[in-house]
Amino acid sequence: MNSFLKIFLASLTALLVFTVVMFFVGLGFLSGLATPKKEPVGAKAVLTIDLSQPIQEVKTENPLAALGGKEQYSNPALYDVVRLIRYAKNDSSVKGIYINSGSSANGMGTSDELRDALLDFKSTGKFIYAYADVITQNAYHIANVADKVYCNPKGGVDWRGFAMQMVYLKGTLQKLEIEPQIFYAGKFKSATEPFREDKMTDANRLQSSVILNDLYGHFLLQTAATRKTDTATLHQYANENSIQFAADALKYKLVDGLKYDDEVKDEIKEKLSVSKYDKINFVSLGKYAQAVDYKESGTDKIAVIYAQGDIVDGKGDRETIGGDTYRNLIRKARLDKEVKAIVVRINSGGGSAMASENIWRELTVARQDKPVVVSFGDVAASGGYYLSCNADSIFAQPNTITGSIGVFVLLPNMQKFFQNKLGMTFDGVKTSPDADALSVSKPLTPAQRQYLQNDVDTIYHSFKQRVADGRKMTLEYVDSIGQGRIWSGTRALELGLVDRIGGLEDAIACAAKLAKITDYGLKEFPEPRNIFDMIFGEYQREAKQSAIREELGAEGTKTYNTIRRARGLMGVSQARLPFDFTIN
Repeated sequence: MNSFLKIFLASLTALLVFTVVMFFVGLGFLSGLATPKKEPVGAKAVLTIDLSQPIQEVKTENPLAALGGKEQYSNPALYDVVRLIRYAKNDSSVKGIYINSGSSANGMGTSDELRDALLDFKSTGKFIYAYADVITQNAYHIANVADKVYCNPKGGVDWRGFAMQMVYLKGTLQKLEIEPQIFYAGKFKSATEPFREDKMTDANRLQSSVILNDLYGHFLLQTAATRKTDTATLHQYANENSIQFAADALKYKLVDGLKYDDEVKDEIKEKLSVSKYDKINFVSLGKYAQAVDYKESGTDKIAVIYAQGDIVDGKGDRETIGGDTYRNLIRKARLDKEVKAIVVRINSGGGSAMASENIWRELTVARQDKPVVVSFGDVAASGGYYLSCNADSIFAQPNTITGSIGVFVLLPNMQKFFQNKLGMTFDGVKTSPDADALSVSKPLTPAQRQYLQNDVDTIYHSFKQRVADGRKMTLEYVDSIGQGRIWSGTRALELGLVDRIGGLEDAIACAAKLAKITDYGLKEFPEPRNIFDMIFGEYQREAKQSAIREELGAEGTKTYNTIRRARGLMGVSQARLPFDFTIN
């Protein structure tokens, strides 16, 4: 018996040791996969930009790509893309840029930053080609900077003008017998409209029309400058539906020629002076990022904090702005003696009013020690504006969507839904009359309704006060431009909500000037994740999102996300934009 126990324990110990050893071997293998390998760019390189791939504020990591036989390159973040294009401008191995311009997955502020970087690249005389079978308007916004814009002879250019659309759920909720109990401050605060209306209110139609025309006017102005025409003519093409076929796009000079893919590639080969039998040395931005040292370095540091997604209470995740997480990131930068200034990049339609307040507070404290500059991306509205309003300087793009100074609370009454649709009833006990006030299983009492409306009004007053103090305005003036109304970056500048028009690079330069430093590098947050977070966290999220997209399609996924987000807002004061609207 003793002999058996000895053998058993020895075998068990050996198995445990083997497991531990293999664990660390596997960890080392995976870490090796996740570690970028520098590869030479090669001669006569042409950088490729695929506009159909979304460019995020934070780099999208792909640690297990090598296991699938794919190129192991992460998708660079927006500011990485801008810096890479700037680096390529003076890189003798890079001869030009090729833009795959079929569609664009990016917002208009992002498009402007990318467009500005491409225009700067062109100033060296290096070429830019843009091609697609069919070029959509949002892709054309970027593609029109190219020296040559081509489309398929049987394709064309989408030129219909802009349209904005919102999803309304009032009828759906009525059929389900769900009563949306809504409390809001600001007549333009349209975030609750999908639940209480079946079409746009007059106030929302007004603000939507104004901002849509602002965005469209900016698009036409930029196109007119690069295509050597005027905005009135371009607008007329859309009004008269003049661009129906590829030949129309050529006739009206929106493109420089009608070619098939092979013809465009042959022309690029001629430009590079290579044989028609040679392959073009196309280099993705992800590969280029691993091949060159494009980031700033210097003695002093500027902290750049990227904040993208809904503002939520708690830690959040890589796609949201967690109040606790970002409060700690700002505090870390404030207490870092190397950091001489802080730049916060905002791309958010808002969210939790409490999380916005906490981040605002931390930025206000940081501003007492060092300069704080904010850069707005596609969207920086409602809570996204709240947390930014006390910065030393705020930068926005002309077509940034900002403002939306307003608050709301949503709490559905699902009593009839549970009872009539599911046969469910609820009962219980409580220690005070309002202990179950935020329950969705019964309607609110008049007193409870008044309590929630008072809460909303109080937060709205605080929001206005934050803006008034930070922007040196009166409360009355803030209220007149507030009321939940959204503005374009251009109008926000006129109203005093932002200080300057410009991108993240401009904001960083401003921060350096305020800090009186010239030799500086960047400390960028959030920092890269470790291998376990990348593999297990990112894999599960991506697998879930992929399954939803596959089953529901693009429009179905959009509706699903709207409902999912609504579920997380019940009974929580929100400073945010409408749940879902599209501009195309």
